[in-house]
Amino acid sequence: MSRVGSNPVALPDGVSLEIAGNLVTAKGKLGELSVMLTDDVKVEQADGSVTVKPMYSHKRARQMWGTARSVISNLVEGVSEGFTKKLEINGVGYRAQVQGKDVVLQLGFSHEVRYPIPEGIKIEAPEQTQLVISGADKQRVGQVAAEIRAYRPPEPYKGKGVKYHDEYILRKEGKKK
Repeated sequence: MSRVGSNPVALPDGVSLEIAGNLVTAKGKLGELSVMLTDDVKVEQADGSVTVKPMYSHKRARQMWGTARSVISNLVEGVSEGFTKKLEINGVGYRAQVQGKDVVLQLGFSHEVRYPIPEGIKIEAPEQTQLVISGADKQRVGQVAAEIRAYRPPEPYKGKGVKYHDEYILRKEGKKK
């Protein structure tokens, strides 16, 4: 029995959900998102909540039950509130700024790194050492944050690089004489 899948997804005010076969579409104040689910689950909408049930009793249907419920929950939360990831940049001379439709990063290379901002994602730089990535699609927000972090991941000796706001870097001791 899925503990995640058995919980219904509550629909907040201003969010509408359409179910057309396996296609689930959510509309809200932050836009419209849709996802195609597998044939192993059945989605039902009734009086302000959405429930997901497995169609069969085999293992794959039970696996996809909780996954489908989480995906629908992320759709609803994304179009109503959105998702945010914060990045911190540590290092002497390391900084970031938003110029038009690009994020310009100076990360200790001989050149600056330009990252084009994808459609549906909003990136802000409240300070030179911080980036705030926000959007409606949880997967895309996380992917953009991971791509920016991958340019210069934090190193364990001095902690220089791009890290998530809530990430803890396990520091190592340097060379001994």
